[in-house]
Amino acid sequence: MLVSPSCDIITHLKGSNALKPAKISVSKSEAVLHITWENETESRLPLAGLRAACPCAECKGGHENMGQPGSPSLMKTTLKPGQSASLERVELVGNYAIQMVWGDGHAYGIYSWAYLQDLCPPVPLKKEDAGE
Repeated sequence: MLVSPSCDIITHLKGSNALKPAKISVSKSEAVLHITWENETESRLPLAGLRAACPCAECKGGHENMGQPGSPSLMKTTLKPGQSASLERVELVGNYAIQMVWGDGHAYGIYSWAYLQDLCPPVPLKKEDAGE
């Protein structure tokens, strides 16, 4: 499933104990990926931070550095020269992750639900967002 950055995707994925998204949307104007989780919490992840925290082998410096948990500190990493925080699209990967396609052509990182929650721990929904 392809998602353009101006659209929402709504998923109700069942069958796993992991926290899953109820809604995923991208705001180009705010440069934020917004995830509403199934337990009525949310994460707002800045696109530049997501690009900097890409979990792929190339960005992590080799396969031996992959599989590490995310951390909010990774979201503050400065982009390397040539890296773009411009998001072209988001693709669902099975029922466990999303894959970002960035403006610089990079599309290798698979961001699992757990990794995204590690990068930006969910917080209770704001009242104005709860009725969406």
